[in-house]
Amino acid sequence: MRGSDRIGAPMILYATVLGIIVVTLLSVSLARLGSVKTKADYLVAGRSLPAFVLVFTLLSSWIGSGSLLGGAENAYKHGFAALWQSAGGWAGLLLIYFIAPRARKFAQFTIPDLLESRYNQTARVLGVIAVLFTYTAITSYQFIGGGDILHMVFPQLTARDGQFILAGFVIVFTAIAGMGSVAYMDVVIGLLATCTMIAALPVLIHLAGGWSGVRAAVPATHFRWFGDIHPFSSYYIGPILADGSREKVQSAFEIFLPTCLLMLGNQSMYQKFFSAKSEKDATRATVGWIIGTVILETIIVAIAVVGSAMYRAGEVQARPREILAYTAIHSFGGWSGSKPLAILGALLVGAIFAKVVSTANNYLFSPATNLVNDIFVRYLEPEASNQQVLLVSRLMVVGLGAWALYQSLGTTSVLKKSLYAYTIYSAALTPVILAAFFWRRATAKGAVASIAAGTVVTVGWDWMTPHLPAVIAARDAILPALVASLLCLFIVSLATKPPSESHLRPFEG
Repeated sequence: MRGSDRIGAPMILYATVLGIIVVTLLSVSLARLGSVKTKADYLVAGRSLPAFVLVFTLLSSWIGSGSLLGGAENAYKHGFAALWQSAGGWAGLLLIYFIAPRARKFAQFTIPDLLESRYNQTARVLGVIAVLFTYTAITSYQFIGGGDILHMVFPQLTARDGQFILAGFVIVFTAIAGMGSVAYMDVVIGLLATCTMIAALPVLIHLAGGWSGVRAAVPATHFRWFGDIHPFSSYYIGPILADGSREKVQSAFEIFLPTCLLMLGNQSMYQKFFSAKSEKDATRATVGWIIGTVILETIIVAIAVVGSAMYRAGEVQARPREILAYTAIHSFGGWSGSKPLAILGALLVGAIFAKVVSTANNYLFSPATNLVNDIFVRYLEPEASNQQVLLVSRLMVVGLGAWALYQSLGTTSVLKKSLYAYTIYSAALTPVILAAFFWRRATAKGAVASIAAGTVVTVGWDWMTPHLPAVIAARDAILPALVASLLCLFIVSLATKPPSESHLRPFEG
């Protein structure tokens, strides 16, 4: 079935499913509210999360609009070559298996806690700045994804109206009960998304005329590992904007690398490990997370490829980031007389919406904990009561949510925004986080120089490129930022006095 054959989707069904999801998530948040009495309850769920809950909250926090919009858009245009971005996360997960028990043993609240303990206060403050830049940027494009879905389900709303509504949902959900709320909402969302996407893919392949029909409808390069590119060479991802402008992404490696490094240093992930019941729960959860991430991200790309076969023309060409929800609405809703398929389509749209909400919750909550734990409690009110900490935490969620919303209003490309966010974190924080656990010679001065260099090069790269030789200016920011960060870490560390044995002991396995 092609786009011209479809029958209008029963939007009341989609609206009902979204309404049920919102009410369910709100109920989970309110149910957890009574258990939040202390700083540890709010920030790390009282360090009580079992492996089962950890699996789904890790899965839901990682797979959001970056995969559902940016990754799907890439797959719509270039087919299974889009998996290079996902593969970066998979590679990072293999190393995380060995990091998880060490992180739980360390048992702090945030990444800047780790940076100060291993390095110094300056590293803590610079870490907070890098997290704020990265995580509010990631939250901002979740708002874009949710706004797109609400616009498709409720055409009377503009996508921008949807961004405001989604931001309101996320801010309320996140502020209510902290990590416990976020984690247990993620169980509901993770189960819904996993089951629905697994069920939807074979049905969509059938509707597209089988796998042979899909292959016949799209370029042959969609089924090659590097699509219409060669590894480590430049290629184009655009057009992304409605006006046809194009965004150049330098190579498969430059998509793989930021994702891998973000995964390795991801504060949201470390907070989940800090929230685990035990080191064993953290390790077990990582195994489930690896399996779930590989399955879900592959299915997301596959659905986008099938969608590109079904809808090569039409309005989705102008906004290819919407291909997943567009395919669900126009394929399942369009098979008249089949209520089960209409329900499956509505559930798929609801699952995509819920995943966006979940990721926004996680990436909004994480920097709020930084401002509270690493700035307010650490420097402004060291003797703050639990009630004060909870109040300020919720106010920080509201403030950062407003900032993320402001960023979303000026964002045109989710893929570009995601790569920018990943690069800041990958270059500024991941090297010093990994060094904290695996390189005994890393020093405080080396870490400070590394964080500063990675952040400055990433944020200033667009400003610097007009003044650089063309061969360097053509590169994506991740390579120069990472090189600058690593050089500063190694050179400055080797030139300064090594840390003491007692200082290193908490970070060793």
